[in-house]
Amino acid sequence: MIVIIDSGGANIASVKFALERLGVGSKLTNDINVIRSADKVILPGVGTAPVAMQRLASAGLIDCIRTLQQPVLGICLGMQLLFSHSTEGDTPLLGLFEATCTAFTPTSLRSVPHMGWNRLFFQQEHPLLAGVDNGAHVYFVHSYFAPVTTQTIAECSY
Repeated sequence: MIVIIDSGGANIASVKFALERLGVGSKLTNDINVIRSADKVILPGVGTAPVAMQRLASAGLIDCIRTLQQPVLGICLGMQLLFSHSTEGDTPLLGLFEATCTAFTPTSLRSVPHMGWNRLFFQQEHPLLAGVDNGAHVYFVHSYFAPVTTQTIAECSY
């Protein structure tokens, strides 16, 4: 069973519809027992890190997420929340990855937020990339980025 954590993010319906298109069932919940019993967990999110962390704290989900043993996929802000810190509001995050997410610096060649297609380059083999070609184009909408670490499975440049 795949559980989507009901974090209040605006992309929850998109994640649920994407899974349905793939023929994969899911359950949207913020129930700690249901989340812990899931085979896989998705943490979606759109918004700001400080507000999202407050939502997770209010729902009592921070310790639950930190102690999960099954695969957890963070999407958009959900991925940012998996790191230890964000410069967005100087916010402590969940700490599953020991790194800080940082805002892009706008330049004449780089608008923020970034919205567009970039090529994805593999850093290591991983089942999450099954069926995806190295160098495939993926779409992004974001203002913050995570650094490349030894845990990074793919990266792109922007």
